[in-house]
Amino acid sequence: MTNTKTRKRLQIIFQSDISLPEEEMAERTDHKAEASEQSGSKGRIWEFMAIATIPIVLVFGNSMLVPVLPEMQRQLEISKFQSSLIISIFSLAAGLFIPVIGYLSDRFGRKKIIIPALIVYGGAGLLAGFGAIWNSYAVIIAARAIQGMAAAGTAPIAMALVGDLYKGGTESKALGLIEASNGVGKVLSPIIGSLLVLIVWYASFFAFPVFCALSLLAVLFLIKEPKHGEQQALKSYIHKIGQIFRKKGSWLITSFFAGSLGLFILFGVLFYLSNTLEDAPYQIDGVLKGAILAIPLLGMVITSYTTGSLIKKKGLLIRWLMNIGLVMMTLALAATIFFFKNIYVFIGLLTVSSIGTGLLLPCLNTMITGSVQKSERGMITSLYNSLRFLGVAFGPPLFGWMMDISDRVVFITVSCLSLVTLGLVFFLIKPPRQIN
Repeated sequence: MTNTKTRKRLQIIFQSDISLPEEEMAERTDHKAEASEQSGSKGRIWEFMAIATIPIVLVFGNSMLVPVLPEMQRQLEISKFQSSLIISIFSLAAGLFIPVIGYLSDRFGRKKIIIPALIVYGGAGLLAGFGAIWNSYAVIIAARAIQGMAAAGTAPIAMALVGDLYKGGTESKALGLIEASNGVGKVLSPIIGSLLVLIVWYASFFAFPVFCALSLLAVLFLIKEPKHGEQQALKSYIHKIGQIFRKKGSWLITSFFAGSLGLFILFGVLFYLSNTLEDAPYQIDGVLKGAILAIPLLGMVITSYTTGSLIKKKGLLIRWLMNIGLVMMTLALAATIFFFKNIYVFIGLLTVSSIGTGLLLPCLNTMITGSVQKSERGMITSLYNSLRFLGVAFGPPLFGWMMDISDRVVFITVSCLSLVTLGLVFFLIKPPRQIN
């Protein structure tokens, strides 16, 4: 009798009619995973620093040479257009080659692409330096094209690597760090380039192997890549990429466009500010000009890292911050139409716009890397970074062309572009409450 009662008691099951919404359950699960990750991420500071070196090396590829171009023109007796190709050929080669490198990284692994890319990047810098010693513009251009192709295997693949290494809030923080280190490189590189040109005008070319060697050592010894999955056939791989765009194309393409536009505007307005500072009545150049150009970039750097630390895959917060960032960009750029002649107000408005960019880019990075599986992540992030590169490549020349028409045309155009992008992002990018 007692045994019977015991068995009956054991069969009693308590059920609740109250069920949590699926999103809340996912959020709770994510919080648990996040807490577990945070406890294990305390020893990841060196890994984070190693990852951060990769985009810094990439940014140095162009920004460090900008202060060198006037002296290069004089020494090699080339035109302004020829000197501008030193910058453009790098970005164009990178932008066109990134999708190929993305596929290779999905097939063979991230570190197997990043390591040889850094070696080739540094070697091409040496070649460009010797080309300068030989007074050979053709050798420098060829070396810069090789550097651009190698650059395709650096920061864009590092973004995919972050998606492989981390999950939850740690991934968002690491992506914010990549965007911040990208900005730090933009801040430091013109100053470093201005200092190196005091030694000899081609010293920056020989500095590339040094920076690449430091990043290479960090990647080799401080980053442990997860085991790579099975290799996919090319036909199957392309089919999966096509499926991703059929399902998520509307917001993915909008995200690509928004990221490209953010950097197009950032580099374009910095080009405008750089030219304005050198003209009368300011006539500021050299290291001081680099320091002034660093002000808007510093605003973007701080905002990018803070944003990456805060968003933690929270879809609703990501949507708010993207739209707020674009509103800040639109209003600040629209105000420059009336205040571009007041240099102090102008720099302040550009800083506000850069802060808006700092809100936008880490959110886009988190959404894009989280939108696909590891096996296709390299291609998707590479396409995104390819368009970002093209935005950087075309920003300065298009701004220069608009400046020849009218200063107001410049800021009317970019404020309208920002407004259009705000509308596209608001209506087409609606992330779930918790991003996977």
